[in-house]
Amino acid sequence: MIHWKGVFPAITTKFTAEDQLDLKAFHANIKVQMKAGVDGIVIGGSLGEASTLTDAEKEKLVKSTLELVADKIPLVLTIAEQSTRRAIEVVKSANETGVKGLMVLPPMRYKADDRETVAFFKEIAGATDLPIMIYNNPVDYRILVTLDMFEELASCPNINAVKESSRDLTVVTKMINRFGDRFKILGGVDPLALESLTLGAHGWVAGLVCAFPYETVAIYRLVQEGRIEEAREIYRWFFPLLELDIHPKLVQYIKLAEVATGMGTEYVRAPRLMLAGKERQRILKVIEDALAERPVLPTWEKISL
Repeated sequence: MIHWKGVFPAITTKFTAEDQLDLKAFHANIKVQMKAGVDGIVIGGSLGEASTLTDAEKEKLVKSTLELVADKIPLVLTIAEQSTRRAIEVVKSANETGVKGLMVLPPMRYKADDRETVAFFKEIAGATDLPIMIYNNPVDYRILVTLDMFEELASCPNINAVKESSRDLTVVTKMINRFGDRFKILGGVDPLALESLTLGAHGWVAGLVCAFPYETVAIYRLVQEGRIEEAREIYRWFFPLLELDIHPKLVQYIKLAEVATGMGTEYVRAPRLMLAGKERQRILKVIEDALAERPVLPTWEKISL
């Protein structure tokens, strides 16, 4: 059982200078996320450079993460495949690992129509009992999962959440008005997170949390407690950083932020290259300006600064 609410970091995959998995750095980041009080971990997504990982590397990340988090927080594995057949193979393998849920993207590369997309999701749901969160990101993946499509998907009891990244804030209200609590909604766009949460989203699949877990958790918790003005102040400070999440180079940008906060490495896997020149200096300035004015956060039982 997984509760689709709270902060779910989309964790970056750490590499060494020799282009090998850096499990030490990967685990160190997750440990800080857990200390900050996140509610789950998502691995193997686009921010995790999953398209560049081998099956063996993905298996190693899953196994080592499960050993690290145990049953303290749920691990969610991303399914992003080109064919239904391959997606089902990955799902069936995941069934045996101990992951608690799946985040499923629509078909990669091929722009499936509505009927094909619904069939794709239904076949995946039928291959597992694991809870599924649909990733709705038409900006990056060209396929919009509409409310009518969710109406069809409601017949699958284990499809029970959506990472809402359409960048249309009205979708949060439309989903709630039409489906009530049938689908949990998690905001998936960092610079729209506060808006999504105040409109009723149940959680936040976050990116900059990889470098700033305490601030991310604080915003979520303050909203839940109705302390909107306090959340707004942190969010306004955070906003220039959050905008790094919506750039094609979000992986490089967020990894550079992780280095600045001591939570990761800058190494990426080709064809990505580490930032250089004026671009690197520009992003560093955004990060350094924010660090110079980092706010004092409220504390809760799980948060210790």
